[in-house]
Amino acid sequence: MYFDTHAHYDSRAFDADRDELLASLPERGVELVLNPGCDWESSCRAVEYARHFPHVYAAVGFHPSDIEKLDGEMLGRLRALAQDERVRAIGEVGLDYYWKDNAAPERQKDGLRRQMALARELDLPVIFHDREAHADALALVREFPDVRGVFHCYSGGVEMARELVERGWMISFTGALTFPNARRAPEVAAALPLESIMIETDAPYQIPYPRTPEDKTFRRNSSLRVWQVAARLAEIRGITPEKAARVTLENGRRFFRIP
Repeated sequence: MYFDTHAHYDSRAFDADRDELLASLPERGVELVLNPGCDWESSCRAVEYARHFPHVYAAVGFHPSDIEKLDGEMLGRLRALAQDERVRAIGEVGLDYYWKDNAAPERQKDGLRRQMALARELDLPVIFHDREAHADALALVREFPDVRGVFHCYSGGVEMARELVERGWMISFTGALTFPNARRAPEVAAALPLESIMIETDAPYQIPYPRTPEDKTFRRNSSLRVWQVAARLAEIRGITPEKAARVTLENGRRFFRIP
């Protein structure tokens, strides 16, 4: 059984079959799913799915691409939503300097600080998005030594990953770990303690390799592909796929405090 620790089922890519797909996951080998929000609407939908499906949990937060929407009133609404029993993290939050139409770095950092402080207030971990912002991302983590979290779809180097793990953070890998040209992610996956690693699909994105004709037609990832991330992690670590699945499931349960 697997734990897909990051999947966006609020995406329009799932409008045709969302309920059927989510309902089928446990019988198809996916024991748990964590659905993070990226703004107010997607955070509310994540909580709705978590209330409806017992194997789905939610995170709520504002992604750096949507950080302009986070004002004082919205932060208060987010605080109230985050106290739902199905919410296990603040996220997806972070910094993204790749997209040039995103808010300026200082505005992103201000919004991130507000959400890191909220995570500390509510004693929740954070789900951290870091794209081409490694130095600033690590600096923000250092500002909040009493907040723990996970760097999802990790793209940094080994040295940064080791510091994060020493600070009690987790590192999570997507289907990018399986990409033929992947270099840094496999190196990081080989270097860290297995107990600090989680796996995810980032569905509907990051379709793992090898891909099928169906992938080319639908261009949609789902939790049904998380096994490929586990299999690649197992190959890198020299362990069985079963052990990779079991350990990452246990890691995710412990991190998100799921019985």
